[in-house]
Amino acid sequence: MLSTFIAIITVIAAIVLWTISTQRRLVVLDESINNAMSQIGVQLSSRFDALTALLDSTKGYARHESETLIETIKSRRSMITAKSTPDDVLCQERVISETLSRLAMVTEQYPELKENQTFIKTMDAVQIFENMVRTSRLIYNDSVMKLNREIRLFPISMIAVMLGFHQKEYLEEQESRALKHTYL
Repeated sequence: MLSTFIAIITVIAAIVLWTISTQRRLVVLDESINNAMSQIGVQLSSRFDALTALLDSTKGYARHESETLIETIKSRRSMITAKSTPDDVLCQERVISETLSRLAMVTEQYPELKENQTFIKTMDAVQIFENMVRTSRLIYNDSVMKLNREIRLFPISMIAVMLGFHQKEYLEEQESRALKHTYL
């Protein structure tokens, strides 16, 4: 009788310890995703700042276009935080892409702008921040993959549901999303 009681207590203790360990692992993975999303927000914010500086450098050539684009950025820019969604990120990247497209038209109208050193250096900074955003996106997607994989595994999936953990959405490239919507 005593050995049965000890065996039952041991099994219950093992299940409780496994549940606690699983919960902690899921929290670590979830926090990695939150951190990665925050990093994307920091990089996008820096990219917006560099883009605004780039537009400032065009004022001498195309004052009206530059000021219009700066106002567009200010009105459509929002902060990306740990709780932001991939759609929020895509929306902000769309604002940047549209602004860069319009800026490309301005540089076609004013070819001497491409020779301006301030413009060149600031454009390089915009590109550097774009590369940082790409790296942060890779880290985010890797973190999402790890959490989603854990959540889908049995018996962790039961614990995840009980503790309120759900699969997260991946960040897709704008082009792949556009293609998906075009062909659907």
